[in-house]
Amino acid sequence: MLRKFLPCLVILIIGGASSANAQWNDLRNVYFDTLRAGFSATPIGVDQMKYTGNQYINADDSVIMRYATRIVQFDLDFYADFELIPLDSFYIQTYEIREMDELAWKRLGADWLVRLEAELMSNTMRVRWRIYDTGRKQQFARGTVERPKTEWRDLAHQISNEIVHRLTGEPGIFLSKICYIRKIGDAKEVFMSDYDGAREKQLTKTGTINLSPTFAPDYSAIYFTSYLSGDPQLHKIDLRTLKISQVGKFPGLVAAPAISPDGNKIACVLTRDGNAEIYVLDMKGHIIKRLTKNWAIDSAPTWSPDGRSLAFSSDRSGSPQIYIMDSDGLTVKRLTYQGGYNDSPIWAYSGDRITFVSRTKSGRFDLASIRLDGTDYRVMTEVGMNENPHFSPDGKHIVFASTRLGPSDLYTMDITGQNQRRMTRKEDASNPFWGPNPE
Repeated sequence: MLRKFLPCLVILIIGGASSANAQWNDLRNVYFDTLRAGFSATPIGVDQMKYTGNQYINADDSVIMRYATRIVQFDLDFYADFELIPLDSFYIQTYEIREMDELAWKRLGADWLVRLEAELMSNTMRVRWRIYDTGRKQQFARGTVERPKTEWRDLAHQISNEIVHRLTGEPGIFLSKICYIRKIGDAKEVFMSDYDGAREKQLTKTGTINLSPTFAPDYSAIYFTSYLSGDPQLHKIDLRTLKISQVGKFPGLVAAPAISPDGNKIACVLTRDGNAEIYVLDMKGHIIKRLTKNWAIDSAPTWSPDGRSLAFSSDRSGSPQIYIMDSDGLTVKRLTYQGGYNDSPIWAYSGDRITFVSRTKSGRFDLASIRLDGTDYRVMTEVGMNENPHFSPDGKHIVFASTRLGPSDLYTMDITGQNQRRMTRKEDASNPFWGPNPE
């Protein structure tokens, strides 16, 4: 497994959650650079969940406890700030260790240790989690999560979220969802899954082509482009009822919807005037303003975190390049000059970088990142054709589509390009969008 890098969090953690919050905000803007500079991820161990109740449990309960532990371990290892330290049976046998206490975990390499204790009632599962500082041999934080047994996966993700929050001051991302497109026969349908690809659910069964799904900030709906009514138009699917409805109607096509950070506007591409231009609509599909007026093809709008600017792709210079403009369409400036074809920009949550698809010197489509002043162009992938990047809610991870193993599948990586992992294992998955953290 590729080694992770991050700013050293030990100073933040020892100071407690309140000081961690304050200092972490200062670190976010330099996060990318410090990761590349070689800071090591914080090593963390997770003990197998132990049963502490006073009732007999059955085999199914034991399986749930084991699987819930694995999810917590996967979550924390996935998170860019941590590196999971696995139990080493050779180490245990060699040193004749009878109990993996804090000292044993410290010798194994873990700075932090998570212990999990479960009580299982008839239909309920209650888990107490504790974080230990292995160096000081003392408890740092604790908490309790309780859910119905049937929600053991969400319970595990919630535990991971709480651990991340206590150690970094940042909210965890493990209850977030990803929506995407999968090819089913000749159709392309909208799907949704957990952030790790589990519990995949098909949301549309239209039998037609659907593209570019994007979550509403409150998870109430997914907006997407669909050929359901003939020409590609903007549609949405209600996530409670799975009812599909059209949003506005325009001559030509409607493509690449991007919802503003405040959830009140949609930037998208319309060809109603004969050319692909970027417009802003309200949530009912009414035009608020046309932002671009150029003979070239303008596409792929994406909002800045503060909603004051948009990045987009345009071939007005002769080949697709990334541009930035104010949210009212003024003060347009070209951002990229490296690469002969740059498209699909996404704005980093820190606000200081943009990640996009770039055709590199090899002729391959890779993911690249650049500062807002046009400097520090960095390529982050080096195999297959890569496209459709989108940030996680915390801005520390990216989901994207890649053909590196043949058919297109979804992958995730840290924002530095480290820890690239395959998320889906079914053919023709594309157009991923990582939803916000649920309220």
